[in-house]
Amino acid sequence: MSFSVQSKACCTRPPIVLRGGYEYQEKGKFEDFNGMKTYVTGSATATRGIFLCYDVFGLFVQAIKGADILASDYEQMPDSAGDFKVFMPDFWGDHPQDLANFPPKTPVQRKAIMKFFEEQGDPSKTVPLIEPLLQAFQEKNPQITSWATLGFCWGVKITSLVTTKGTKFKAAAGAHPSLMDVEDAKQIVVPTCILPSQDEDPDLVDAWFANLKKASPDSYLETFPDQVHGWMTSRADFNDLHAFEEYLRGYRIIRTFFAAHL
Repeated sequence: MSFSVQSKACCTRPPIVLRGGYEYQEKGKFEDFNGMKTYVTGSATATRGIFLCYDVFGLFVQAIKGADILASDYEQMPDSAGDFKVFMPDFWGDHPQDLANFPPKTPVQRKAIMKFFEEQGDPSKTVPLIEPLLQAFQEKNPQITSWATLGFCWGVKITSLVTTKGTKFKAAAGAHPSLMDVEDAKQIVVPTCILPSQDEDPDLVDAWFANLKKASPDSYLETFPDQVHGWMTSRADFNDLHAFEEYLRGYRIIRTFFAAHL
């Protein structure tokens, strides 16, 4: 596959390691589906499900907390979107992107980062896993009657490839997208909410979204111009009040969007 549309920030910005390690008690639990560890959070009676595709750094605490907020809002800032049940498969297991390579300073580190995208991070290896996993989620949670999918960074590429004709998903969303291809957007058939950061190429985002709006007119775009690539997952800086507020606002936008379309 071509990496000409890969976000530079995706391959250069390191994740945020929060001071003090950041103590957070997750609200969900890990379950096994098709042999894959999956973080599951949300009400057992929720009738709307969200399939979450994380970024290349995997199960960072910021992603876990985000999944919990996605499921049932943020208790200090409640909204009216209601409950969802969220499923976040751990595609990388013990082999996410190596933090030691970020930011890359040597040719060896840059090569290691690109090797990840050419091997386990190759979307063609993940896309075939989505429908069987969704079926497994559904079988164990028959109360769920409608599904959305949310992707971050690399995960936006996955969501764009699984929301084409015949999809079981009714809506999609993505933040700080990477591997954007304007041709992908032409094939998306569900309402999609996209939240780029300051680090994405605005011309590419505009071209991608123009094709998306033609294919799915109810789609929505909002850029977060002062947030870095990854601000809703592994680069979320909870030590910075404004960044944390924007992290929460991003999840609120997505919850509201899904509530309108599921």
